[in-house]
Amino acid sequence: MLGWLLGAVLAMCDGLVWSELAAAYPGAGGTYLYLRETFRNTRVGGVLPFLFIWQFILSGPLEIASGYIGFSQYVGYFWRNMGWLGGRMVCVGVGLTVVLLLYRRVTAVGRLTVVLWIGMLATVLWIIASGIANFHSAVVFDFPPGAFSFTRGFAAGLGSAMLIAMYDFMGYYDICYVAAEVREPSRIVPRAILYSVIAVAVIYALMNLSIIAVVPWREAVQSKFIAAQFIERLYGPRTAGVVTILVLWTAFASVFALLFGYSRIPYAAAVDGSFFKIFAHLHPRGRFPDVSLLVLGALTILASFWALDAVISALLTSRILIQFLGQVAALHYLRTRRTDVPRPFRMWLYPIPSLIAAAGWAYIFATSGWNYVLFGVITLALGVLVYALWSRRPNSTGFTTTLQA
Repeated sequence: MLGWLLGAVLAMCDGLVWSELAAAYPGAGGTYLYLRETFRNTRVGGVLPFLFIWQFILSGPLEIASGYIGFSQYVGYFWRNMGWLGGRMVCVGVGLTVVLLLYRRVTAVGRLTVVLWIGMLATVLWIIASGIANFHSAVVFDFPPGAFSFTRGFAAGLGSAMLIAMYDFMGYYDICYVAAEVREPSRIVPRAILYSVIAVAVIYALMNLSIIAVVPWREAVQSKFIAAQFIERLYGPRTAGVVTILVLWTAFASVFALLFGYSRIPYAAAVDGSFFKIFAHLHPRGRFPDVSLLVLGALTILASFWALDAVISALLTSRILIQFLGQVAALHYLRTRRTDVPRPFRMWLYPIPSLIAAAGWAYIFATSGWNYVLFGVITLALGVLVYALWSRRPNSTGFTTTLQA
């Protein structure tokens, strides 16, 4: 509960960082655009956008793979003896299906996403309403002895809880990737980000409290399909089966939309000359980025062979250094060095929210576990090495130019 509260504060502060950058650079691309434009003609102006795409090639598939794994876990409600191999085969099947559906010209993704989003929202509201109607405060607030004694273990556990909370919040900034297609982006994008953070915080808090008001938290933390177990306890297995189908529907919609959007990011960077040229290839008939789609699709299927907690931890730690902390640095540089860039939206109480965002992300990174800290650092170091080699290619304007600037 405390992790969720602090996660909401972090998401709000980080949302203000995204909002000011998005209003200053109202184009498509999100972090890639902000790093490229803010640090243009500096020593890091070439390497930072490359490093963002580099980590994205790893973290994007991890994010989508978490959806594949979640999908397979809920299939386990119907297939109780599925086992590890069966679960992985479900992930592979979902991954191949998504790639096959996207390997063509797609014109109705927006309408499809809205329809599937309505199904997701109906499922969430059903769970919340059921929990409120059967709320037992003694079950919800059954804290173990010494729950709030501040120890080293408490600090590490709180960091882990915040990591999960931020994974659940992820998506509040997705509008930044398509800001070029938004009317009045300097006004609409900051509102969309902040409204999303508030809405997700309220919905998730109510949903989690509703679930543990019926299923005690000691049982809930062990469940692989907690929403189905929650509904089964209230209404029986048939109704739980309906909810499970709705959850599977929502999970598939999520990974479909993510792979569709994410496959365009390496493509756009390659077209811009900031990433490997092969990713700029378009399908000759469908005119979609087929190489980018196939590479991310294959990496996503491979990532789904990891455990869910490992995927989530690796996903966030690989993004924190370049994307989230990188954007805080970009905002500071924009404010102090790039006075030529108009900023129609300005963070309230600057620099307090940006400092809270930086401290929160650093805390999550440091408490994620040494193996994931190393994963994040090694990912960054390998990206720098690959960039150094890539920028030495003939006719390159990357590494040499930025070092001479």
